[in-house]
Amino acid sequence: MSDLRKFNADLTNEKTQKYLSEVLGARKASFVNNMVALVANNVKLQECEPMTLMFAGLKATALNLPLDQNLGYAYVIPYRDNKAGTTLAQFQIGKNGFVQLALRSNQFKTLNVSDVREGELKSIDRLSGDMVFEWKENRLNLKIIGWVAFMKLTSGFEKPLYMTVDEIAHHGKKYSKTYTSGSWKDNFEAMAEKTVIKRLLSKYAPLSVEMQQAIMADQSVITKDGEVYIDNELSEHETNPSGEEKKKDLKEKKAETKPGEVPSQPNLL
Repeated sequence: MSDLRKFNADLTNEKTQKYLSEVLGARKASFVNNMVALVANNVKLQECEPMTLMFAGLKATALNLPLDQNLGYAYVIPYRDNKAGTTLAQFQIGKNGFVQLALRSNQFKTLNVSDVREGELKSIDRLSGDMVFEWKENRLNLKIIGWVAFMKLTSGFEKPLYMTVDEIAHHGKKYSKTYTSGSWKDNFEAMAEKTVIKRLLSKYAPLSVEMQQAIMADQSVITKDGEVYIDNELSEHETNPSGEEKKKDLKEKKAETKPGEVPSQPNLL
C-alpha cells in the first residue's frame, strides 16, 4: 500500500472517524477533506506516520490556524527520526500565527517585526531596554544585521526586542533539529521574524490560553498517546524569566485539557 493510501485508510477507519466526530462534530468532514488534500499535494508529508499528521492537523484546528502556506499561520513539516527509522509530522506555527493569536486577545494595540540594516541601530539602553533606530532611505541595499519585534499593549505597556543575525542563527542551531534541512535553510528570514516575535511575546506579553498552547505545541510532534515532544526541549525564552519553574508550569498547563484544546488521544490503530 502506498504512503498516501495508508494515510487515507488510517484517517477513514472506524475508530478514527468516531474520535474525529467526538472532537470536531460538524467540522469533521471539512477537516478530513483538508487533510487529505494537504497530504496528497506534498510527497514528503506522505512519508510521515499518519497519526502524527492527523494530530498536527487537530492542533492547528484547535488553535484555529489554517494549514495554508500562503497565509503563514501554521505548517506541518516532515521530520526524519533517524534513530527510529521513521518520518514524523512536526507541527510548526509561523510568525503570522503568533501575531494572529496575540491580536485575538484584544490586549495589543501594536505588534510588528522588522529587519534591521547596517547603521540603523543607534543605541540600546541596557537598563531600560529602550532602543533608538534611524531607518535609512536606501535600506534595501544595506546588509541585514538583525531583526527587531515591537509590541504595545492597550494598557500602554510597550517593549521592543532585538536579536542580531548571529544570535538568531545560534538559536536555530541550538533548538531546531531541522536547522540544516528545514525551514531555517529554505527561508531564514521568515524563521528569524518568527523567532524574535515569539521570544518577545513569550518573555513580556500576557499569555492567553491559546498562546500558552501555541508555545507548547510549536515545533512538536504529537503522537497517538497525546505526548508532545518539544524540539530540543523548551528553548531559553520559554523558560525565562522564572527558569525551571516556568518550564514546569508550561508543561503542567499542557497536560490540562482547556477550552478549544484537543483532548487526550486514544489508541486509534
